[in-house]
Amino acid sequence: MGVRVLWLTKGLGPGGTETLLAAGAKAIDRENFEYTAAYVVPEKSALVPVLEHSGVPVTCLAPIRGNGPHWAWQLRQLLIERPKDVVHAHAPLLAGAARLVARSLPRRVRPITLSTEHNIWPAYAMPTRILNAVTYPLDAAHFAVSEEVRRSMPGWWQWRTDTLVHGIAVDAARGHRSERERMRHELGVGVDECLAVTVANYRRHKDYTTLLTAARRVRERGAPVRFAAVGQGPLEPEVVAEHGRSGLGDTFNLLGYRPDALDVLAAGDLFVLSSRQEGLPVALMEALALGLPVVATGVGGVPEAVTDGVEGRLVPPQRPDDLAEAILGLVSDPERRSRMAKAATRRSDQFDVERVVRRYENCYRTLVSR
Repeated sequence: MGVRVLWLTKGLGPGGTETLLAAGAKAIDRENFEYTAAYVVPEKSALVPVLEHSGVPVTCLAPIRGNGPHWAWQLRQLLIERPKDVVHAHAPLLAGAARLVARSLPRRVRPITLSTEHNIWPAYAMPTRILNAVTYPLDAAHFAVSEEVRRSMPGWWQWRTDTLVHGIAVDAARGHRSERERMRHELGVGVDECLAVTVANYRRHKDYTTLLTAARRVRERGAPVRFAAVGQGPLEPEVVAEHGRSGLGDTFNLLGYRPDALDVLAAGDLFVLSSRQEGLPVALMEALALGLPVVATGVGGVPEAVTDGVEGRLVPPQRPDDLAEAILGLVSDPERRSRMAKAATRRSDQFDVERVVRRYENCYRTLVSR
């Protein structure tokens, strides 16, 4: 029997953390490790088939929406009935609860716990931060997806946390380049038009207000630019209403959730991100793999992936005029876009998911052997 690992996450919808797990599932060592996954938000299940197809069985710990912390009891029962060697949590609230659940178990079935921080600590609600901080010493290992995420943690925990920049299936992402012309036709992009693409869910920190304002500035200057946004989330009615008031019409397509988001990215000439805060966005890594110059806010782990003036342009958050000027600067300079596209492709070589999975598996193996 191999090392038994449980990945624990909030949901398995089309978000960044979930996409990282789905990519990692395709790179696991099936001979020496036995993986399962569990999640607690039943309506976020889009990626369940992807994990199961990769040989990672999935359990929903809260099959009835709104049953609150009952999922922690379900986790305890799962660990008693199907013991694990390692529980690896990928959400801070779940990590705190899982540490306590593990400690409540008899030693013969008590797993080692570890966690990965995917976002900066100020992004979490105060009760989550408190639970995470108080239970943090119970973990055997800690990881952060970017140096910015690690630095955002309380000082006394930073030194116990390793930065592990996460990755994607780079070659698989690049394979979507073959869909470029088909998708541009589907989106109605003209031969002489540039397409600026964003992949960001409808959440406050993604700051669609800044993006829509910047897009309006770009269109007011008469630039031949179309915009396409892939995303879903709780602020959808608000974003749709704001789009309606902007007057952008079909020059800014809100595409909603798209299972073919990589095809949409492949159709682009630029990748644009207007976030107020970030960890290290999966969509950014995918855009780099596809050779898209980036125009983004320099927040979170974004500057660790993009150097201003090399793979793209970085601007301050909540500055739509600066975002618009950066977009216009690249749209008007095809030669510069071409240089940045080549640099983006080179940069993406550092985000290969296999490197990340091997690092995790070495950690699991070392902890269990102790």
